[in-house]
Amino acid sequence: MNYEAYFRSQLDGLRREGRYRVFADIERQAGAFPRAIRHDAGKAREVTVWCSNDYLGMGQHPKVLAAMHEALDRYGAGAGGTRNISGTNHAHVLLEQELAALHGTEAALLFNSGYMSNWASLSTLASRMPGCVIVSDEMNHASMIEGMRHSRAERRLFRHNDVIDLRRVLSELDPKAPKLVAFESVYSMDGDIAPIAEICDVADEFGAMTYCDEVHGVGLYGATGGGVTERDGVAHRLTVIEGTLAKAFGVIGGYIAGSHAMCDFVRSFASGFIFSTALPPAVAAGARAAIQHLRQSNTERERLHERAATLRRRLDAIGVPHLPNNSHIVPVMVYDPVICKDISDILLDEHGVYVQPINYPTVPRGTERLRITPSPVHSDADMDHLVSALEKVWSRFSLRRAA
Repeated sequence: MNYEAYFRSQLDGLRREGRYRVFADIERQAGAFPRAIRHDAGKAREVTVWCSNDYLGMGQHPKVLAAMHEALDRYGAGAGGTRNISGTNHAHVLLEQELAALHGTEAALLFNSGYMSNWASLSTLASRMPGCVIVSDEMNHASMIEGMRHSRAERRLFRHNDVIDLRRVLSELDPKAPKLVAFESVYSMDGDIAPIAEICDVADEFGAMTYCDEVHGVGLYGATGGGVTERDGVAHRLTVIEGTLAKAFGVIGGYIAGSHAMCDFVRSFASGFIFSTALPPAVAAGARAAIQHLRQSNTERERLHERAATLRRRLDAIGVPHLPNNSHIVPVMVYDPVICKDISDILLDEHGVYVQPINYPTVPRGTERLRITPSPVHSDADMDHLVSALEKVWSRFSLRRAA
């Protein structure tokens, strides 16, 4: 077999479909976000980032940077090993305590990424309980799906955010079988929010555990940033709350929160945890500083939601379609992969607006979009520039399809 030819043919297929992904070489500027420097063909140019998951700009917050500098000088660069073998630094212990306090749980457990926390936790919980059945929202994230597959447990899907269908699926299962209902709070591509209380009601009715992915909710909702589960007053009803440190908290890492026994169970059996070198202590210190700040400050959250609402009104005024939702995510719908990439390229090349095209497999074919994420640090002038650029580019393609 000509391996190189095979690789090239597969990549050519992505290009023909308009799904080949090109990384923009950008240089984030501390203290200047959403400004960044784009490096392209030997040239450097300032752009405005409108697609970052650093939702609140905490990746440049002075408290976060100061905590990381102090920890780097105090602890050094790396953790030095897995958590079990020399890698548990005091910074990790303090962060896990902070996360448990954030969610009002007995304990929390750190992972190196949100992807890993989902993959390792779901695969461990389901595989170690004989006969466990996972009941999964059909729109769950790839990391959750991979964890379920790796568990080799039976998996049943229920229609997205459909509590009636969830009840139907659970009613068809053996009442004695262990069951785990897995879902997200905020779905990252459509921006819709799960009916968590109602899901918990049905799960309780059938004796099922509940697993809620809060990665796009933590820091952004609730009086102290505990997520949608805090906002809705249901955190105590969940078996597992899974979150990330890489979005609203501005650094990197993932975690789960819940009972002591559940966290210890995952800690003791999850290969993805046991065999991974721990997060650098400076990262843990930065995350803790971000969480502590956002537990005390609503300023960033309030500004974020005002920016998102303002952008939606501005898009409506110029006839650019976007999916309606109650979250901070604004999906501008294009419905074509090639056009979506063309629009993204023109926005970047001609207007200095950086927003990536989102296509299959991240979203279903035919639902391609620009996923815009306003932040507290986007100014009115930034908003004016984005809307003006979108209006010009949109008219070039004569796109006025309703969302």
